[in-house]
Amino acid sequence: MVDLYSDEEIMIRVKNNQLALMKPLFDRYHVKLYNFFLRLTYNEDVSKDLVQNVFYRIIKYRKTYNPEYKFKSWIYQLARNNFADYVKKNKVLFSDFQDVASMHVETNTALESLEQKEKKQALYEAMAQLPEDKREILVMSRFEGFKYEEIGHILNCSVGAVKVKVHRAINQLKEVYFKNN
Repeated sequence: MVDLYSDEEIMIRVKNNQLALMKPLFDRYHVKLYNFFLRLTYNEDVSKDLVQNVFYRIIKYRKTYNPEYKFKSWIYQLARNNFADYVKKNKVLFSDFQDVASMHVETNTALESLEQKEKKQALYEAMAQLPEDKREILVMSRFEGFKYEEIGHILNCSVGAVKVKVHRAINQLKEVYFKNN
């Protein structure tokens, strides 16, 4: 029955201390968040920890949720803040992680051709060489499927600024990708 409710409706109930309703939100978002963090960190253990921390923060900051905004934008804003806090606290540079081959991103397709896997591998290797801010905006816009308006809300900037940032990130990714291949 809870599955019929939107994320926003569930979060309003969680905000009103119906914490048992966190399970559907976890079921809907834990893999997406894991993939988001994995594409930023290239580290499975860190990504799992960051996902758990996001759900802890949802409970902790549930009273700050504003139902006027999409839950998806709010949770990814929490995720970004969580990631930034982790980097600052641990003084980690994720561009140092180059073990992209061991990365296991959850996929919906059971079989991928070898050529597709090689292209995906080359893409992830090129992404790993991008600065954190450019990698993050590409993950949100191209992998997570956020609309520019949603990214603007998360990054606290205009849609025009998001478009410029995405354009610059894609150009830099192309440059790195074709230099390596």
